Amino acid sequence: MEKKFLLADDDGDDRQLFCEALQAVEPTVICYCAANGLEALDILSKKEKPDLIFLDINMPAMNGWQCLKTIKETESYRHIPVLMYSTSAHQRDIEIALDLGALCFFTKPHNFNELKN
Repeated sequence: MEKKFLLADDDGDDRQLFCEALQAVEPTVICYCAANGLEALDILSKKEKPDLIFLDINMPAMNGWQCLKTIKETESYRHIPVLMYSTSAHQRDIEIALDLGALCFFTKPHNFNELKN
């Protein structure tokens, strides 16, 4: 059974690397991409629900915190696990993510091999 992931990240290079790493590790996973939280919510409303959502924190239009809060307040999305995926490693950001309902917090790796791992 194929899995679907949704990544919301305003950095196009990071989106591309994420999807390439995902395909290298598990070619059957479908990766939907959004450039901000608003686009992520639009994808959630129009496509089949993903199995996992990855959210960057700092994005234009709607940041990761606002998107996470909306997802967890929306009946049809709240069951989807959300993983925060950011360049930040600040403890306060990790605490905020968990308080808002994220499953966990990942700091973006520095290279492609780390990302695949």
